[in-house]
Amino acid sequence: MQKNLLLLLCVLTTLTFAIPKPTDGKKDRVVDQKLSEQDHFGDHHNNDYDHDAFLGEEARTFDQLDPEESKKRLGEMVDKIDKDADGFVTQQELKEWIQYTQKKYIMEDVERQWSSHDMNGDDKIHWDEYKNTTYGFMTQEEMENDEDDSYNIMDMVKRDLRRWDTADSDSDKHLTKEEFQSFLHPEDVEHMKDIVVKETLEDIDKDKDGFISLEEYIGDMWTGDDKDEPDWVKSEREQFSTFRDKNGDGKMDTDEVKDWIIPPDYDHADAESKHLLFESDTDKDGKLTKQEIVDKYDLFVGSQATDFGEALVRHDEF
Repeated sequence: MQKNLLLLLCVLTTLTFAIPKPTDGKKDRVVDQKLSEQDHFGDHHNNDYDHDAFLGEEARTFDQLDPEESKKRLGEMVDKIDKDADGFVTQQELKEWIQYTQKKYIMEDVERQWSSHDMNGDDKIHWDEYKNTTYGFMTQEEMENDEDDSYNIMDMVKRDLRRWDTADSDSDKHLTKEEFQSFLHPEDVEHMKDIVVKETLEDIDKDKDGFISLEEYIGDMWTGDDKDEPDWVKSEREQFSTFRDKNGDGKMDTDEVKDWIIPPDYDHADAESKHLLFESDTDKDGKLTKQEIVDKYDLFVGSQATDFGEALVRHDEF
């Protein structure tokens, strides 16, 4: 049992994709782009979301810096964001910076995991190679006899294989580094998005009828441990009835789930850059000076709630 729990943690670490984690008990399933592990708006605006979106994965060790040093390095980062060096940061430059940090996070994650799974160094990973690395300490019999109520190892293997086969564009059971990126981060690849939808539906659809009911929808976000239902849960009930369940049949089908977790025509980097500009543009001229960004230090990088800011610690990034 202890081995199985260790395995589950390893697999979830390997295959976690862009589903932000809550700060107030609320789980957010919208995946489009991984701007942050934080919820942006709960009962109040969450600055942690903004600094994660702005710094990306580089935001890990920023709390090692004192405020004055971090502000100084933030100013240095602004010089990088200001591509045309005109002394102003536009919304487009902010958007491109956020996209860059997220792409950098994905590439570093792929490189890190690639080295762990490409055991023979042939620049491709075979399914058996991945399976042995991930599940190899369990025999086939142990996997088949696993009967833990919360998960089933064989189901996890089958689910991984289904995602693997979808990422394997030439169907040779090997993944190139580009295909492996699709496997690890399916939310960023058009032909992988249906897998994200299918996996989400399977996770939430407890009665396995192929739909997500209102009870299943709320149950995925809220455990019900609180005596009184939080206001955000009541709001989500209204969201389900008004926006999620488009045909009004009391449940979400596959198309409705896709519209929910992968909203069409919604660009998270664009929305976040516009939000940062709106909150920081003191003189309302539609662009930011370095001083305006540093003055809004807390909004961009100031929160100490999580580890962040590795880019500001490593001067070689500049």
